[in-house]
Amino acid sequence: MKLHRRRTALVGVGALTAGLLLTVPQPAAAANLVKNPGFETAALGAGDDMPYCWEKSGWGDNDFAFETTGDAHSGAKAMKVTLSRRVDGDRKALITESAECAPVVSVGKQYDLSLWYKSTTPDTSLTLFRHDPAAGWQYWTDLKTLDLAAGWTRATVRTPEVPAGTDRITWGVSVYGTGSATTDDYAMEQVPDTLPPAGCTGTQAQCADGSWQVLPTQNPVRSMHSVVLNNGKVLLIAGSGNSEENFAAGTFTSAVYDPAKGTYKVVPTPKDMFCAGHVQLQDGRVLVMSGNLAYPAADGSHGYEGYKDSYVFDPATETYSRTNDLNDGHWYPSATELGNGDVISFGGLREDSTGSVTTEYWSAAEQQWLPLWKVNQTWSYWGLYPSMILMQDGRLFYTGSHVFGNNIPGTGAAIYDYGANTITQVPGLQDKDVRDQSASVLLPPAQDQRVLTIGGGNIDANPDANRLTDVIDLKEANPSYVAGPPLPQGTVDLGNGPQPETGGQGKMYVSAVLLPDGSVLETGGALHNRANPVHESSIYDPGQGTFDPVAADPEARGYHSSSFLLPDGRVMSTGDNPGNGTWNHNVSIYTPPYLYKGTRPTITSVIDTEWTYGDTQRITVDRPIAKAELIRPAAVTHSSDPNQRFVDLPLSVDGNNVDLNVTSNPNLAPPGWYMLFAVDANGVPSVAKWVHLQGPAALSASDASAHVHSFADAPAGKVTGPGKKRAAQPVSSTVSGCDRHYGSANVCVPTVFPPQVKRTTAARCGWLAQNDYGRLEVNGADDPLRLDPDRDGIACGKGDVRGR
Repeated sequence: MKLHRRRTALVGVGALTAGLLLTVPQPAAAANLVKNPGFETAALGAGDDMPYCWEKSGWGDNDFAFETTGDAHSGAKAMKVTLSRRVDGDRKALITESAECAPVVSVGKQYDLSLWYKSTTPDTSLTLFRHDPAAGWQYWTDLKTLDLAAGWTRATVRTPEVPAGTDRITWGVSVYGTGSATTDDYAMEQVPDTLPPAGCTGTQAQCADGSWQVLPTQNPVRSMHSVVLNNGKVLLIAGSGNSEENFAAGTFTSAVYDPAKGTYKVVPTPKDMFCAGHVQLQDGRVLVMSGNLAYPAADGSHGYEGYKDSYVFDPATETYSRTNDLNDGHWYPSATELGNGDVISFGGLREDSTGSVTTEYWSAAEQQWLPLWKVNQTWSYWGLYPSMILMQDGRLFYTGSHVFGNNIPGTGAAIYDYGANTITQVPGLQDKDVRDQSASVLLPPAQDQRVLTIGGGNIDANPDANRLTDVIDLKEANPSYVAGPPLPQGTVDLGNGPQPETGGQGKMYVSAVLLPDGSVLETGGALHNRANPVHESSIYDPGQGTFDPVAADPEARGYHSSSFLLPDGRVMSTGDNPGNGTWNHNVSIYTPPYLYKGTRPTITSVIDTEWTYGDTQRITVDRPIAKAELIRPAAVTHSSDPNQRFVDLPLSVDGNNVDLNVTSNPNLAPPGWYMLFAVDANGVPSVAKWVHLQGPAALSASDASAHVHSFADAPAGKVTGPGKKRAAQPVSSTVSGCDRHYGSANVCVPTVFPPQVKRTTAARCGWLAQNDYGRLEVNGADDPLRLDPDRDGIACGKGDVRGR
């Protein structure tokens, strides 16, 4: 984890020269697109010490030298870049960012790049920049880490598909550790099209929109936590399942679902893990933190309570074992794995129902939660299930997605630097206080550092949930959310049958799932607090920034629902817990359109399933593929999975042998088990293979440091450090938006009814009847919602609604 950040800026000598005019791009020729690939032609201008069509670039605190040397692979010259001292940053020799020198590229095409090199440092990478006619030159991606090489060695790599809005690229070698890299004989060629024949294998609707299937076997437990295990099975955690009866009886359950067999195994569960936090550890076990100590009291003396217990679930034995305790209770905590395998957690409710201001830190080395005095604290209350996404430099981005009520004070989004122990507000999030149970995802690929936030509501005010989406590019020096396209609308039942949504109606309880073709499926949701399910699904294209409506899940998927990617490329959806306390045990499976586009590619072998950062790993495939990636398996609850990520693996292709280039940066792909997908040019994915990225023994074995860029290096928002030490944040006992004066604890009569419901006893009782609340006893003497005017102890009885 990065403990200190120094503000830096990317400097490209000659890269941003004023008045640089780019000509209209010409089609790429089937030849080497690099001018002066061997540095043989000297600079044309007086005083320029770089060869023709090459420039110096880099940033940070380091001592460096650029030298045209006679130690060449061919011809008389090569380029040597040396770092003799480094605190941070890098130095690189790049193709000049100009119309004369930068190669023209075509959107959607791929290019094979190669060079010859010698290196005295493992800290070198092949890096790319792209030109957008509207935005100018910008960093694109790192493609390959170069190994130490005493003699001339050839490196080859294939670019991803050129993104929309790109007309030229430039590239070269970046040196980010002390030592030198000497390069020569660059080459760049467009990859011939290998598009397989397009053919629809289903109905026209299936090929356009995919299809849903409701499985014949129901989920046996009331699970609200879903974790895809490294053996392909799914851990479904219920605890008491939001059932006061189960809680009183000590009936706590989990189940393990086997997608291959379609079977469930109910697993003994030691504690009420209802609304716990969870994350996969790097060895494939699942860390489960806190859960439900008590349900709220009807008299308001206390709300939900979180306990300090923590457990680890082992997929091999399908059993839980207890760890040491957390420092505080945390009902609804976050859980984010860091690049070193540690886990950091924020928020939730304590044992006394107040909000926890304690940051918790799990040490991978010690296999325990660290004591309070060892953990940096800001004494900030981040709320419930705050979405904390790991950035490429080790900081955390709080997206603004959370659960229950209003967002945190300020702008509602922030960057947290654990090492510096500072919080910097990030602007731009629309209507921050209606993002309750929105969804946030790090968009594919993780290298792009862009986050999408979708929908949301507010259970305190209970307005119609919204259609808002926001996108932020964390590669910008001063990142800010910008408004994305409005969420597509579906149908909703407000008591008069399914009707199309209108106006600004959208949904909360959103599920967002990264798909292996690089898109995002958003599905499920509801219009109000635990009521009025919205039937709508769509696929978001990160490159185009657009939503495409697809087939909708036929099942209601509101509160306590989950959707997640299976290793076979389908999506599984479970749960729904409306306010009347019932549970939807039906399970839906979505088959995306890409699985109706013809035969799938197959990964026929993976040479090594143990991977290390900066590695090149070989696989074989049965036919040409366009890309490959690692997708972290889901650990999702309440619309939240901050660890979900899609990591691009640039290719080097030799027939059916494909070398995959693994990032050198663990913050982009934290250690653990990943699903490896190979995807053809039609976007059709293989079935995933499981690979283990830098397990416990490998953490110390990696000899290349991460290539960390100066992204988000100058956020201008308000900065705060640690506040005054305090015990907790006061939180209302009605934090869940439910009035406990009516019915049992697992029934949620809303403290505020939807705006369409008049403020009369008859209207409120009519709404409760439409939503199948059934008989509701009044708890105690108070009747704050005026549902029992005749004072007989039964809400919405005949005497209550007559004439009211």
